[in-house]
Amino acid sequence: MLTIDQATYDAIVRHAKRDHPDEACGIVAGPEGSDRPERVVEMVNAAGSPTFYEFDSTELLELYKQMWDRDEEPVVIYHSHTATEAYPSRTDIGLASEPGAHYVLVSTREHGNNAGPVEFRSYRIVDGEVTEEEVTVVPALPGA
Repeated sequence: MLTIDQATYDAIVRHAKRDHPDEACGIVAGPEGSDRPERVVEMVNAAGSPTFYEFDSTELLELYKQMWDRDEEPVVIYHSHTATEAYPSRTDIGLASEPGAHYVLVSTREHGNNAGPVEFRSYRIVDGEVTEEEVTVVPALPGA
């Protein structure tokens, strides 16, 4: 199960809507071993595409250096789908390289960057196997 605070949820949704019609992507870092998503880091979609996302390798390396220095790890890896449901594509599954992370997908297909709800779902992806998990949004994370 992914437990995420309202501010983090809102930040991910805002990013997805703002980047529509291109896919948005980012990472939410948290203290190592805590499973607490605390620090939203919006990334650039180097692919600049409505159907595919790719982290910029230099930006990603810098983020990992920051996380190592701060004893953090990627708790959530997120991206948006602009024309399809919030379910990992074969490409998404192939790119999933953090077995401990929650993979969040936000579908903006219904309202794009306009007001309105999005589809927000989370998965664990380990060795190519996708398992959907419940998402609980809380006012604030305990201990944060």
